[in-house]
Amino acid sequence: MKLLESYRLGPLLLPNRLVMAPLTRNRAPDGVPNEMIATYYAQRASAGLIVSEGTQVAPLGQGYQDTPGIYSDEQRDGWRRVTDAVHAAKGRIFAQLWHVGRVSHSYYHGQTPVAPSAIAPEGKAYTPEGMKPYETPRALSTADIREIVDLFRHAATIAKDAKFDGVEIHSANGYLIDQFLQSGSNQRNDEYGGSVENRSRFLFEIVDAVKSVWGDGRVGVRVSPAGGMNGIHDANPEETFTYVARRLNDVPGLAYLHVVEAPVPSEGPDDHAVCATDMLRPVFKGTLISTGGYTPETAEQALEKGRADLIGFGKLFIANPDLPERIRTGAPLNNPDSKTFYTPGEHGYVDYPSLEPAHAGS
Repeated sequence: MKLLESYRLGPLLLPNRLVMAPLTRNRAPDGVPNEMIATYYAQRASAGLIVSEGTQVAPLGQGYQDTPGIYSDEQRDGWRRVTDAVHAAKGRIFAQLWHVGRVSHSYYHGQTPVAPSAIAPEGKAYTPEGMKPYETPRALSTADIREIVDLFRHAATIAKDAKFDGVEIHSANGYLIDQFLQSGSNQRNDEYGGSVENRSRFLFEIVDAVKSVWGDGRVGVRVSPAGGMNGIHDANPEETFTYVARRLNDVPGLAYLHVVEAPVPSEGPDDHAVCATDMLRPVFKGTLISTGGYTPETAEQALEKGRADLIGFGKLFIANPDLPERIRTGAPLNNPDSKTFYTPGEHGYVDYPSLEPAHAGS
């Protein structure tokens, strides 16, 4: 079974091709990872690779309650507890570097959210005080942009000091980098707007900054060409994202490209659907991760057909800490409880059962 085969990812030898996808869980009070978070990730260390939940690179990058940051010494020490626990369980973990941009509210940081252009997303922001309409963001100046690139560089340094195995740059799901990439949210007329070359400039400046900290084989990039999330859209997503994928080919030692599928039926992308993975697979020459609605069966089909090299699982890893072993043994899968995805506390977080040892060894 290809899903359970080992895979060489730069300097890392992954024991299988299952990736635990980044999953916001809202369990980091004051933005600092704690022992419960360390337990959660260590329980799932049998994944070929874990990509952490989104970690904001600065206070202004936060858009949700109790999400962890990766910019302070206290956060570095919290994440070190996490990485130590994962490594003790023989796992591998990348930090996902995140800035939400306009998908935020001044409730969280006392400032107007920022974006490439002063265009508010549709909908409302969740806050502990209730749902609040999104505010019109402040358009970033070129000086602001340079400062945010430096924030990503600093966050990459914190991640390295925290002993992560690498980092993933979150350029998907309608957050700040995606807001620059896609024409619906980027109406700038300077060197960061207009053409796809200009709209992608911010991403590639961040890639260069983060790689200057980490080097080869330790930096991945996540994109979501299908758009739709957080009000994001592009006039020509195929042109935009095939350009980005081709440019990423020229980044020496890039670890991978992580492609997020649009919301799909529970059986995952199939032969009857045109998917972002299929669009970028012929273009990107390196390791490609595909995430979005996969079951073990459809993941295996995608690998067999060469659509991707690694497959990301989200909800299945929430509910099944030992997902690779359950797939190996054909054991039943626990069902995820969506009511506890974003609630505080251990329930629905670290209390999903693993297989009994006798079953696991059968």
